[in-house]
Amino acid sequence: MKSNSDDNSNLNYFLVAVFSVAVFLSVCQMISIVFPYFVPPFPTDIDFLESKQWVVDEWHWMAAFYIHIFSSVFVLAAGLTQFSKTFLLKYPVLHRKIGKIYVFLVLCVACPSGFVMAFYGNGGWAARYAFILQALGWWFFTFMAYSTVKNRKLKEHSKYMIRSYAMTLSAISLRAATYIASVWKMNNGINCPDPEYFLICYPDFYILIAWLSWIVNLIIAEFMIIIGITEYYFPLKSSEE
Repeated sequence: MKSNSDDNSNLNYFLVAVFSVAVFLSVCQMISIVFPYFVPPFPTDIDFLESKQWVVDEWHWMAAFYIHIFSSVFVLAAGLTQFSKTFLLKYPVLHRKIGKIYVFLVLCVACPSGFVMAFYGNGGWAARYAFILQALGWWFFTFMAYSTVKNRKLKEHSKYMIRSYAMTLSAISLRAATYIASVWKMNNGINCPDPEYFLICYPDFYILIAWLSWIVNLIIAEFMIIIGITEYYFPLKSSEE
């Protein structure tokens, strides 16, 4: 008969495998989104920038935009490696080096640039407050991940890394929600604005996903922590070594 610990171990392994595949596909998707912005003559009227015509002439916003989208691809990729147990055990030195790259990029590059962009977010201040809090939370969780590992609190480190990466993935969540809503509206012949479906029309929908894109991610992260995902990486007997 299998013990509860065996069942939990199998569940944790399955969750990590699903998570890794999903994030890998997300990284590939992010690369495909970011690439057109860096093709000369560096268009400012495509995709996301189509909705930012009122601010594309502001050099500080454009600098923050390019810094943010460029660094975010590396943040996503670097973060993904941190959740491979095989990589952690077989290549611990490389794991730490890539982890430091992740922390540096979040704390000093991606998060500060995202914080600047947050003050110019679409959807008005109701959405901007969500992006501002997201940036602050992202920075805090990443800093705590670095602080706890420096003090060799490995289990706490893993918890904060999960939270930090949940915030990293909020950009993917926001785009996924936008895409799903667009497909649903198209398939059901809904043309915005529509008072009956205001929650999936701009600006209400954008405000909603500005908050839910990171709050839901954090809820999922906390659920994974509660069910013991950290035990997959650090068994109880060595969790604080």
